[in-house]
Amino acid sequence: MSDPKAPAGPDASGADETVVGETVADETVADETVAEETAADETAADETVAEVVFEEESLDARSPMGAWRGFVSRTRTGDLGSLPVVIGVILIWGIFGILNPDFLSSSNLVNLALQCAAIGTIALGVVLVLLVAQIDLSIGSISGLAAAILAVSFTQWNWPLPVAIVAALAVGAIIGLFYSFLYTRFGVPSFVITLAGLLGILGLQLYVLGSLGSINIPFDSWIVRFAQQMFLPPWLSYLVAVVAGAGYGITAYLAAVRRKQAELEAVPAVEIVIRSILLFLLLGVAFWYLNTNRGVGLMFVVFMALVVILNYALTRTRWGRSVFAVGGSVEAARRAGIRVNRVFFSVFVLSTTLAALGGLLAAGRLAAANQSSGGGDTNLTAIAAAVIGGTSLFGGRGSAWSALLGIVVIQSIASGLTLLSLDSSIRYMVTGAVLLVAVIIDALSRRSRAIHGRA
Repeated sequence: MSDPKAPAGPDASGADETVVGETVADETVADETVAEETAADETAADETVAEVVFEEESLDARSPMGAWRGFVSRTRTGDLGSLPVVIGVILIWGIFGILNPDFLSSSNLVNLALQCAAIGTIALGVVLVLLVAQIDLSIGSISGLAAAILAVSFTQWNWPLPVAIVAALAVGAIIGLFYSFLYTRFGVPSFVITLAGLLGILGLQLYVLGSLGSINIPFDSWIVRFAQQMFLPPWLSYLVAVVAGAGYGITAYLAAVRRKQAELEAVPAVEIVIRSILLFLLLGVAFWYLNTNRGVGLMFVVFMALVVILNYALTRTRWGRSVFAVGGSVEAARRAGIRVNRVFFSVFVLSTTLAALGGLLAAGRLAAANQSSGGGDTNLTAIAAAVIGGTSLFGGRGSAWSALLGIVVIQSIASGLTLLSLDSSIRYMVTGAVLLVAVIIDALSRRSRAIHGRA
């Protein structure tokens, strides 16, 4: 008989191990299944929470308080925009208004607007060049050459005034084509190209003027009357205010519709209406105050129209996006399929053409062209206006409004110091200090954007 306490044989032992293994495997599978279900539940919960948070943030961003928080957040991360220069204009006008009440008189503000138009037009071209991280040092010489061509061809050669104006603008455009060819074909730095252009074009200006040195433009000519005596009728200035407010509202609404169609955050319609009304009221009050004197100068209206057109081109067209892309990174823009050379060609041509147009406006305001036209501080003032207005020297950041804001700051300083009977040396020193502060702010904001990953 066999012993009942004897150990089981090999078959029994193998069976027990198989049962244990299957049990462990079943438990492992069950644990993995539970873990996967738990992880899936947690992921779904996280996604649900994220969607709720995103929807709340989107709703908050569309509210007035959300818009204010977004503005504060952008400011803290270095995206200052035109805020510093706007604050600067308010401070400058407030200080000079206290020191001399005549500064804020309608008569002085009318003259200030006319003084801004010519160099402001030149500064518009500087903004374009700076946006692609280049520089043009010859804009003053180009404006002087255009003035000389206008005066000589109109008064000495008896060309019709429109032909003389077109010829001067065409010469400016040709110079831009030459600059862009040298830059894109041979890779010569724009600093060197335009520095050589400054000297060469100045010599060409003296050659065109010849032995006369100075040529007066008749006061009864259209260009002089346009720059000195043409003002909008009051009713037309108010109509301009209405058109500006309505135009802004329409373009902003269409942009918001496009962003909504692309499932992007858009400005609410109520906010667009409020902005349009505020713009109309601001322009209406400003025009009413200027109309108490001579009114709104037509030359300043043309300058403002150029600012609006260029701003639209930079912010609403493919060309404008290409300009900013090239200014941010030439290589990245090239890899994205942007024809970089065409962008440089267009920018240089527009810059030199605007410089020529500014020279024509200056000649009309002075009713003369001479050897000092476009000289003196014209060159540096135009560049300083673009930088002070908020256009970055590093490229890729700025707007057409920079030219307007910057030239208003510079001309306000000049006008205020003149009314205080201070020497012109003070004006140069103050303007230099303002320019230095603007560049420091630009460098600090750029560093802050880089730190916060928004460069």
